Amino acid sequence: MPIKFPSQLPAYDVLTREGVMVMGEEAAARQDIRPLRIGLLNLMPKKIQTETQFARLIGATPLQIEFSLIRMSEHQAKNTAAEHMEAFYRPFEQVAASGETFDGLIITGAPIEHLPFTEVTYWDELTRVMDWTQTHVHSTFGVCWGGMAMIYHFHGVQKHMLNAKAFGCYRHQNLAPASPYLNGFSDDFVIPVSRWTEMRQDEIDATPGLVTLLGSDEVGPCLVEDRAHRALYIFNHFEYDSDTLKQEYDRDAAAGGTPTVPVNYYPGNDPTRAPLNRWRSHAHLLYGNWINQIYQTTPFDSSLIGTPRDA
Repeated sequence: MPIKFPSQLPAYDVLTREGVMVMGEEAAARQDIRPLRIGLLNLMPKKIQTETQFARLIGATPLQIEFSLIRMSEHQAKNTAAEHMEAFYRPFEQVAASGETFDGLIITGAPIEHLPFTEVTYWDELTRVMDWTQTHVHSTFGVCWGGMAMIYHFHGVQKHMLNAKAFGCYRHQNLAPASPYLNGFSDDFVIPVSRWTEMRQDEIDATPGLVTLLGSDEVGPCLVEDRAHRALYIFNHFEYDSDTLKQEYDRDAAAGGTPTVPVNYYPGNDPTRAPLNRWRSHAHLLYGNWINQIYQTTPFDSSLIGTPRDA
């Protein structure tokens, strides 16, 4: 079954050309099933690129997905047209006031790693979002900075600055092969990484209720399950396009700097050659498994999402 969102959204045409099944709202309304409601709280500057990346992954399942775009209420997007934001995004406070519930919510990363969490301009509202997920969302997926923010808010686990940026495609290990979120995963694979901060495995291990599912000897824990809060936290970027790291490298090079070539990304470590995507299949596995787990466990009556029975 396809992912459902407005046919005017740029991602609609992009995913249609790629062969991803998409459906306009009118056609979806004629199907006599309850779609899964998945929200995307998009904190990234390039909103259209990010919404397309996540829509591609959650739209590749055999279930109908109703995709909702959410923004912080007071934080204005600087790199996305106001018309796009007005047409397709709702502020969180409006969503919260409506009383609606979601089967799943993705909280993206944000390029503000250098700031302490409490110094982020929208931190107070984001804490309300995270608390709201406990009563209005069945499963929440925090990505990169979004995952770090969630694990800090719920458990007090801090992020730490790195001496050098972790940038490239790093080998990771499957630490929990029996996890339903890792069905079909290889024992060893690569994941794109782009961050100046890290979470530390010993601090996660010392926190009751947290289980690391994916990790790397080079860049530390990657995917952490938090059952008590019905949440997953991933600190790296399965959702990246083939050229996302290239865009970042080219941007920094054009700015006059001498950026480090992304690790294990370009063939022969040569930035003049086209990079190869070696994480796409695992990206689809992870997000497909997440959607499948939501489908199997979320209440059919959406009004029960977030109740003790759901928890």
